[in-house]
Amino acid sequence: MRIDCQTHIFPVEYAEVLTQNPEWPQTVLEADQFVLTYKDAQTFVMGREAYGVERKLSAMDAASIDISALSVNMPGPENLAPELAVPAARAGNDALAEAVAQHPGRFVGLACLPWQNTEDALAELERAVGTLGHRGVMLYSHIVGVEVDDVALDPLYRRIAELGVPVVLHPSVPPWGEAIKHHSMIPMAGLMVHQSFATLQLILGGVLERHPQLKVVQPHCGGVLPYLWGRVEHQTETLRRGRAQISQPVGRYYKRVYLDVVSPWPPALKLAYEFAGSDRLLFASDHPWVEIDVLSRLVEDMDIPAEDKDAIFGRNACALFGIGG
Repeated sequence: MRIDCQTHIFPVEYAEVLTQNPEWPQTVLEADQFVLTYKDAQTFVMGREAYGVERKLSAMDAASIDISALSVNMPGPENLAPELAVPAARAGNDALAEAVAQHPGRFVGLACLPWQNTEDALAELERAVGTLGHRGVMLYSHIVGVEVDDVALDPLYRRIAELGVPVVLHPSVPPWGEAIKHHSMIPMAGLMVHQSFATLQLILGGVLERHPQLKVVQPHCGGVLPYLWGRVEHQTETLRRGRAQISQPVGRYYKRVYLDVVSPWPPALKLAYEFAGSDRLLFASDHPWVEIDVLSRLVEDMDIPAEDKDAIFGRNACALFGIGG
């Protein structure tokens, strides 16, 4: 079985809520596309057909993908004004549930939440996971007014861990994006750096220590962290910096984090495999930003045992998201 663990849609119902957002990010619905803007720092143009369910199924079939863990494309509800966060989350989660219901056996949903308000997020978590049956929770790397390691979010992390579903991190345009807005450096590098900061905050801020059963997925081959890990460990373990909220070596927490393979470059996949091991690496594509077969061919071409490829392509995801059991 092959499972794509990072793949997105952008439902019209969700986009319609985003059009009401008074600040950035803002969305405009045009005839055949969505135009998403972050002030003057970044614009994304997303075709309706490209982000639709039928296009997703066609791409899955072409790449021999059995199941996709489907999520709403950024921005998440946690980036919106407070009065829009709950309506957006409900619209996104309902659209995911509809796709799952209409195509049994092809999709599982990863819920979006209004993270900026813990009480609202807890209520939507129960509805999305408990009632709609979604198999994970998305956490985009920027939450309006709250840091990802804020203790105010502990009740939410605790309940997610109790439900046994993973938190799946996802890049977001950083609030400091205007500093690197030139030459399209935000999607080239800024997204990866920002989601890496979010992962470090979850570790150094003590979230993984306070919630030892919490499961976390960091996409894009770990962003920049595997490449910089020697420096991270030297800073924390030798110079003893950034350790006020943790009691164990920083690597013990990161060993709990799953990575996915979304980086279309063989050396990056090799490093992710060597760093995470075959049991914490997930196949994913980031479709439609990247065509699925680009990543599947790269994994197929890796010089690793066939059983490790089987784990990456599907076995790990089945266990993590409760698929087929």
